[in-house]
Amino acid sequence: MEPKKVLIVDDEIHIVHVVAIKLRNNGYEVVSANNGAEAYEYACEINPDIIVTDYQMPIMTGMELCEKLRSNDQTKNIPVIMLTARSFAISKEQQEELKISECLSKPFSPRELLVYIEDILYQNELVTNEK
Repeated sequence: MEPKKVLIVDDEIHIVHVVAIKLRNNGYEVVSANNGAEAYEYACEINPDIIVTDYQMPIMTGMELCEKLRSNDQTKNIPVIMLTARSFAISKEQQEELKISECLSKPFSPRELLVYIEDILYQNELVTNEK
């Protein structure tokens, strides 16, 4: 079975590095981008199983990335985990409207993020297998 692909999007390279190590050590294939525009191109190109994105980034924010993903038939169902600084709260309405699977506040535990990723991918597999 092929490893699941995770696209990590953050302009803080140390966060990408720490998350990538945790995920690779747990059998995931990791691709990274440092802004939403680059992430959108990668998402269309590689069709990741899940995207972990920062909220506040240059060029295109995490919210703008989600809006763009949801408007494209090819990427509209990719689960997204949003990483936010505490001052950038996302309303429940925004989270539901953009189908954001989970929001995690920075600082976060890479182990906690891994648990969320595994749970979301497991739930998606159950839904896919029911169809």
